[in-house]
Amino acid sequence: MRVISVTALVAAVATPPLAPFTMAATAHAESAVPAEKNPPGDIPDTQVFIDYTSKLGFTMKVPEGWARSDKPDGASFVDKLDGVVLTAAAVEQRPDVATAKSQYVENLKASGRAIKVSAVKSVKLPSGEAIRIVYTSNSEPNAVTNKQVRLENERYLFYRDGKLVTLELYAPKGADNVDQWLLMSRSFSWK
Repeated sequence: MRVISVTALVAAVATPPLAPFTMAATAHAESAVPAEKNPPGDIPDTQVFIDYTSKLGFTMKVPEGWARSDKPDGASFVDKLDGVVLTAAAVEQRPDVATAKSQYVENLKASGRAIKVSAVKSVKLPSGEAIRIVYTSNSEPNAVTNKQVRLENERYLFYRDGKLVTLELYAPKGADNVDQWLLMSRSFSWK
């Protein structure tokens, strides 16, 4: 695994989830689309979670039956408008709240669609301290209907021994996924 600078990593992981909607950089400011009144995307309370073990040195519970896409730097799990994206990279230093605000959030805003950040804070999880970034964004327009969905996102930055794992959770704004997202973020552990 090669070591990259925090600035290079920020540029690499600042782009929000790629599937089912890719959030690409936009040349102009985009307005936030309104949230659905009855949003799709609730993860059922009966959802079964299975252990995912990455060759990149971590494990985590993910929803069973979701479409999995493996990449050299991680994996994504997608079901309709919900997604979980995991990426790993070597970094020179541990990100902190100040770094997250000054670099990660700024690059996120520059590369995403109508990003509105509501919180950046340090959180204590069973795997250790992590940075949690909470924000909303627009999805990419649907290729057929051109419709966009307002998404809520939680991004966690886990760091250990020069390795940064980014966990991205996303769903339509207003979907009731609090318990499931908490289960997944708390299940993250280093191997």
